[in-house]
Amino acid sequence: MRRLLPILLLAALPVWAQKGDLQPLPAVPPPPPGMEAFDEALEPQVTIVKKETETREEFRVKGKLYMVKVTPVVGPAYYLVDRQGDGQFIEADINQKPVKPPMWVIHSW
Repeated sequence: MRRLLPILLLAALPVWAQKGDLQPLPAVPPPPPGMEAFDEALEPQVTIVKKETETREEFRVKGKLYMVKVTPVVGPAYYLVDRQGDGQFIEADINQKPVKPPMWVIHSW
């Protein structure tokens, strides 16, 4: 009981410190000029198609398909991207990490 009382008093110190003059926060300033409101049409729509052998996630903006993520049951996922907008999808290396060449100190003085 003797140990519990000082711990409770220490825990109550922040509450006593808050009893001072509380003032409301200032109003949020307006956004800077040139910033547009959130446009849902620019957000990608994602359609998920599940099959026995794979799961496809189709990404569209304004109804136009621009990327497909294919996740097979066995193996890593890969992306097909329409880079030029002509309907020809090319496999993209989105998940690969950048190449880090080995670097050694050859000589120092």
